[in-house]
Amino acid sequence: MKKVLCGVVIGIFLLCFGPLVYAGILDQIQKKGEFVVGVRDGAVPFGFFDKNNERVGFGVDVAKEIGKALEARFGKPIKLILKSVNPETRVPLVANHTVDMVAEATTHTIGREDSVDFSITYFLSGTQILAKKSAGFKSYKDLAGKRVGVSQGSTNERFFRQMNNEGKIKPPVKIVIFQEHPQGLTALQKGIIDAYSTDGILLAGLKAKMPEPDKYELVDDLLTFDPYALVLPHDDSAFRNFVNDQLVKMIKDGRFNQLYKKWFGPDGVVPFPMSQEFKTLLQLEAWPE
Repeated sequence: MKKVLCGVVIGIFLLCFGPLVYAGILDQIQKKGEFVVGVRDGAVPFGFFDKNNERVGFGVDVAKEIGKALEARFGKPIKLILKSVNPETRVPLVANHTVDMVAEATTHTIGREDSVDFSITYFLSGTQILAKKSAGFKSYKDLAGKRVGVSQGSTNERFFRQMNNEGKIKPPVKIVIFQEHPQGLTALQKGIIDAYSTDGILLAGLKAKMPEPDKYELVDDLLTFDPYALVLPHDDSAFRNFVNDQLVKMIKDGRFNQLYKKWFGPDGVVPFPMSQEFKTLLQLEAWPE
């Protein structure tokens, strides 16, 4: 009898208060008048502080476009709040609803789908290695027994752990963990580590900002395939559909290409020509009305 009563009470609670407990992200944004987005502090050119100490970047601009769309949807101002995240915190902060979305260089993986959802792919990159030219590295296999820096929780860390576990690098690489890329670059410059690994586009950006970039080089081709996506809360299809719709509209009306050119074009912060594979993917993602 007690179990039956308990079940009835729980059922009534969920019926009355369930919608409040599980209110969708769009409803929360409308009520609060705030759109909270996680971005990086030192992931050039996706998210970083410029010379005026303002947050800028490709991911930041994409978040701003989605913020404008939210304002149009709700017919009122929506404040865009940018919060710092790093590879270790970005998924948990979305999962626990501290932020509504993360807009930076996050790889869409199957494992991460246990905790969060993702938008359609909005950038393509992959694991590469940055080292001093004087080191003479030509391949990741040349890093055997060397100290390699990676950011915690990244697909790049996973790659080197996998290579170690499978015995493909002998002796194993000595993996050194960093919370942020700039810390890893500083360690590389000081000789604390022999190489730093993250996605190629990020390494290109980091290298461009170094005091003596010509002393460093990218080693090897792409070692992994990393499709970047916006990180979204789990099981909120209405918000995910809204974000995807905005990305599709940006691709179709040319705004996406404008932002890409701004940050990755010949005169951009980090020149990085769009590959034919990425162009084809964008065409396929531009769903019809």
